[in-house]
Amino acid sequence: MRYKKHIYLIILILVSLIPLFDLFKPGLPLTHDGQDHVARIANFYQNLIEGNLVPRWAGNLNWGYGHPILEFLYPFSSYLASFFHFFGFTLVDSVKLVFGTSFILSGLAMYLFIKELLNNDESAFFAGTLYMIAPYRFVDLYVRGAIGEHAVFIFPPLIFYFLLKLSRRYSLWYLVGGAFSFAGLNLAHNAISLMFMPLFGLYSLFLFLQSKNKLHLAVQYVIVVFLGFGLSAFFWVPAFFEGKYTLRDVVTRGGEYATSFVVWKDFFISAWSYGGTLALSKQIGVVHWAVVAGNIIAGYFLYKKRNKLWIICLGSFVVFWIALFFMMSFSNFIWQTITILQKFQFPWRFLSVSVFLSAMMGGILFSLISNRCKKIVLLIFVVGLLVINKDYWHANGFLNKPESFYAGIYNSTTDTGESGPIWSVRFMEKRPKAKVEIITGDGNIKEITRSVTKREYLVEAKERMRILENTLYFPGWTVRVDGKLVDIQFQDPKYRGLMTFYVEKGRHTLNIAYAETKVRLFSDILSLFSLAIIGGLFIFKPKVNRNNQASK
Repeated sequence: MRYKKHIYLIILILVSLIPLFDLFKPGLPLTHDGQDHVARIANFYQNLIEGNLVPRWAGNLNWGYGHPILEFLYPFSSYLASFFHFFGFTLVDSVKLVFGTSFILSGLAMYLFIKELLNNDESAFFAGTLYMIAPYRFVDLYVRGAIGEHAVFIFPPLIFYFLLKLSRRYSLWYLVGGAFSFAGLNLAHNAISLMFMPLFGLYSLFLFLQSKNKLHLAVQYVIVVFLGFGLSAFFWVPAFFEGKYTLRDVVTRGGEYATSFVVWKDFFISAWSYGGTLALSKQIGVVHWAVVAGNIIAGYFLYKKRNKLWIICLGSFVVFWIALFFMMSFSNFIWQTITILQKFQFPWRFLSVSVFLSAMMGGILFSLISNRCKKIVLLIFVVGLLVINKDYWHANGFLNKPESFYAGIYNSTTDTGESGPIWSVRFMEKRPKAKVEIITGDGNIKEITRSVTKREYLVEAKERMRILENTLYFPGWTVRVDGKLVDIQFQDPKYRGLMTFYVEKGRHTLNIAYAETKVRLFSDILSLFSLAIIGGLFIFKPKVNRNNQASK
């Protein structure tokens, strides 16, 4: 029967469902960031239904003053949640679906990669299970509620898979798959994507050195990277270049990262806690440590057999320990020298790399076990893995709030101020009296239309008036009176960061809109151009085939 061919894949999916049972319970799991993620996604979805395909402005956040957080917030999970919400799921259920599907897809992605690397179903199953059933995965899922870091686990094994596929045989599908995987990584979590870049470079170098047609493979890899960055440019280009207008260093300034270094023993034994970033568990996992230790034997055995996989064993082992080193205070001098590391905020985020590498090492190690006892060893290890981690995949409680709590005015910026404009206060503390106010002068204002990024008013000014639009200013906001641009003032100490402007005496039509800046427009075009190139490759490919056939 056909299902027997994919029996390990089916069992892997069933195993992946076990830690997700709490997601089927009513309410939102109580986590550090879960509630804020739902509010962000509510604003993201509102943009989409109003026609803003690249949401950048959260109109209901920051006590109703709006916030540019969506421009700097990894959008992959928000697009995925919006997809579920569009088909009728509540905002909370949509977020839980993102957590659940990301968890399952990450295991399947690791299975796919290891199956291609080793051509062994049992090893692929074991690696996929290790990748999912790791303590840190449940820290992200049930403690922190870190939806971006949780979703990012899908893409590293996918990228490794497509790089490997291309090294063995060229296919346009593999090229495009690699490009979209790179783009997905960038869109899932920008900080974690930077952590994995050295791994991709090292793995690409390994495959490059093994290739008979090095130039051809190098060109393919360059195309994959450029298309991947191009497809995701609509997000990372504005986030990088317009970040200078925000308080982006407010959470990393002053060496706050140094308070989050990991004590050596915590990698082995770390009490499970739902507390803050200093209290949460940083353990690698008992089975994962056993795999890392066994990797030494596996590497030596493969070296003696002249199997080039020993290089991957050695490289994974070395990088694994480098990741641990970066999480400990011994590496502080590097964090102080290479300041971009401080953007990661928490050194223990390198646990993402450790989880990936230990799963890959586990797959290789398991492939060396004799076929006669593979199934029983697999059963013992997987059961042990589930039993050891069984207390970690539970929520600390559930939050039950109406949909309007997330979709309406939200009394928070949902971050610690790092996305706030440098000319504004870090946090608003109360809701505005009205959406628009007259500061000086006499007259009245009637609202005609209002959306996330567009507002239209009819103004009757009995004299020259100064108007306050209770919206936080950020580059892109424009004010037009009767179609003509007027100057926006946003640094008045009394209305710090909010838009004020003058309207002359008379009857006027007032239009306020949030438009694309040159940087954002360029990034949108770059992403569309990259997508067009991919479309062109598929269109052009059949023509090449027809020409080749004609020449025969």
